[in-house]
Amino acid sequence: MERYDLNGKVALVTGAARGIGFETARQMHLRGASVAVLDLDADEAREAAERIGPRAIGLGGDVTDQSALMNAVAEVVERFGGIDVAVANAGIAQKQFATVRSISGEEWERVFEVDLLGVWRTVRAALPQIVERRGQMIVVSSVYAFANGFGNSPYAVAKAGVEALGRTLRAELAPHGASASVAYFGWVDTKMVQDAFEQEESPRIRELSPEWLLKRISPEEAGAGLVRGIEEQAPRIFVPKWWRYVSAFRGLINPLLDKRMETDEKTRALVRDLDAKSAG
Repeated sequence: MERYDLNGKVALVTGAARGIGFETARQMHLRGASVAVLDLDADEAREAAERIGPRAIGLGGDVTDQSALMNAVAEVVERFGGIDVAVANAGIAQKQFATVRSISGEEWERVFEVDLLGVWRTVRAALPQIVERRGQMIVVSSVYAFANGFGNSPYAVAKAGVEALGRTLRAELAPHGASASVAYFGWVDTKMVQDAFEQEESPRIRELSPEWLLKRISPEEAGAGLVRGIEEQAPRIFVPKWWRYVSAFRGLINPLLDKRMETDEKTRALVRDLDAKSAG
């Protein structure tokens, strides 16, 4: 597919006050795009936009609020004339590792609400512009879309749903000359991941995977990989790239890993302890 030139384009990025979203917005700005930084905290969004540069604006908005997203899109269109690229990046994780049996319904649904329905609402708000301008809709999934999500089920379920949504959009936008991509990240050294690695149970969970699988990359690397994928209009954007091979062979790998988790005594003991801790 022809390379997509970001120079002169307009991009909206959610969850962009820091981390992957900030780096994505910043690096698109470096390529000549005008960018709208949307985040839950309006002051942080505006401060991030100031750091990015003169063609950046910061907007406050909750991705679980459809009207707030519609208003944000309208403001970007008024300011910059339209939207060519929308990146649905905003996401959260549960506060502590917990099993499906022990996590509170409120927390499970809050993660799902932000990580899947927040993406859906972003898509719904931005799609008319993407179709009109033959642009791109980027939905940020995760390698959790195809990894076993034990101890982190709402995040994994949401990211699997995001993957399905992105694949659907790719097919449905093609007749209109627009496109969509699904982005998959491994471990990126953001605050969300740092908090996860600092949890009490983290060393035991890390023992269950080889160290090379848990290697973290910087937000700068993640943003650079995502922007390259946008320029290539790639259907699937993996950062780091080697995760594409894990995904390609998921039909073979997943049943083996799932079976191991069912029978491995360390995993079974950890699940029992997570259940007991949450229940207590």
